[in-house]
Amino acid sequence: QVQVVESGGGLVQAGGSLRLSCEASGRTFSTYAMGWFRQAIGKEREFVAGISWSGGSIYYADSVKGRFTISRDNAKNTVYLQMNSLKPEDTAVYYCARHAGLTVQTQPKYWGQGTQVTVSS
Repeated sequence: QVQVVESGGGLVQAGGSLRLSCEASGRTFSTYAMGWFRQAIGKEREFVAGISWSGGSIYYADSVKGRFTISRDNAKNTVYLQMNSLKPEDTAVYYCARHAGLTVQTQPKYWGQGTQVTVSS
């Protein structure tokens, strides 16, 4: 069973930065796309950023483009989400997911428990 564990959430003032980390178990981490999603209170879970198995293809939601950066270190089975210029509307539980295949176009299959990010105004 694949385990996905997020870390790095917290409370930050608007304009500040946070870096989320996500470690996924398994020897084949490097052959799967990874994604970050978020869910704010009263809203549906939404896509934030995704990265292909090699890091060669990266996608962002329009709401975070230019502020967030996704990256991965396959040697550490870890994917990161660097979040800069945070806004109160970024407040949400952030989830990491391992996709079912090489690309972000495959379905997210294994989910972490989530990490809370709160941005104060």
